[in-house]
Amino acid sequence: MRIILFRDSNEPIEPWQPEPDRVMVAGATGGTQNLYESGDSRVFAGVWHATRGSWRVVYDEMEYCHITKGRARLTSSTGMVTEVQTGDGFVIPNGFEGVWEVLEDMEKHYVIVLPAG
Repeated sequence: MRIILFRDSNEPIEPWQPEPDRVMVAGATGGTQNLYESGDSRVFAGVWHATRGSWRVVYDEMEYCHITKGRARLTSSTGMVTEVQTGDGFVIPNGFEGVWEVLEDMEKHYVIVLPAG
């Protein structure tokens, strides 16, 4: 079994952009480099890149993020605002609904855990 190093991201970048019906401010595009997937396909880890824009999100999964570049704002459906920037680590719990807004082009390392069943 190998240790996953985010700096060794030789995996191809899969293009990403928010679903058109979720876009609030157009422009966000980017890519994902998935570096790890557990045998049961419930845990993923990798690097995500995005340009400026905003979109609605609904999290069924739990996600740990570490921002390695840029800045973003997450606004919950109840109006709670959280700004994150380079160096910040945080958890988005499953059940979170709101808006993800990239304020400065960004990169993050992520670990996603999907719910059981």
